[in-house]
Amino acid sequence: MLARVVQRLERVLAPPSTRYLPLHVGDKIAGRVTAERARRLAGWPEWFDVNNDGVYCSRSLFTAETRTKVFADVARALAAEGALTAWRGELYAVVPTSDAPLFELERAAARYFGIHTFAAHANGVVGSSDRWHMWLARRSPAKAIDPGSLDNLVGGGIASPLARKAIAAGAVEIHRDQPDGLQRETIYVHDLWLPADFAPANQDGEAVEHRLCDPDEVLAVTATDDITADASLVIVDFLMRHGHVPTSDTSFAALDALRRAARGTARQRALQ
Repeated sequence: MLARVVQRLERVLAPPSTRYLPLHVGDKIAGRVTAERARRLAGWPEWFDVNNDGVYCSRSLFTAETRTKVFADVARALAAEGALTAWRGELYAVVPTSDAPLFELERAAARYFGIHTFAAHANGVVGSSDRWHMWLARRSPAKAIDPGSLDNLVGGGIASPLARKAIAAGAVEIHRDQPDGLQRETIYVHDLWLPADFAPANQDGEAVEHRLCDPDEVLAVTATDDITADASLVIVDFLMRHGHVPTSDTSFAALDALRRAARGTARQRALQ
């Protein structure tokens, strides 16, 4: 089964094969876009200077506020053209370094511009480290990303005293081509150990099913495309951290490479 998990994740988490051009804001690289998307941005010459080396924001956009407004206008135009996923009305801070945000961008446009995004996932587990079951959630078919797929347990229906017990467990990274652009995402991973009588109850309509799975069931679903790639990587990380993938197993090295791959030089070269 582990070999099947490796095969599937190597496919869905394959490093970018497309060449991306850097999106420059001053002396910072805020994101990365395909050549086709760069040509579309050239349609706004008052805001973007586009050449073979990259996309450069106009010097007139010298404050975070003006850049936020311009990128909002561009994102709305792209959305009207059908170039983005469903509009969320949520803003991501574009922070390529530890400095203040360069601007804020509508979530639906994050992959179009290839900005670095951040997410938090929680493994909702019942039992103990060696005898456990894991809660999985079925995403609503109305979700803009991965509709109808299984996912890690989400926050809906978890009382705040329980949520505060989540244990930070590090992060995994994803860099891959997607139909709507480049996914460059750091996922902060948490383990949330729940009482045996806990039952998730969705409050916002974003999940339509919750399923309590034993380790074999978790592994089996992770080998299929019925669960998101992001959740699969988070689950693999959980299994490895808790010793459920023996270091002697022939799949250990491949799985460890997958969860650490975005830190390696191969993926960095693919983005250059």
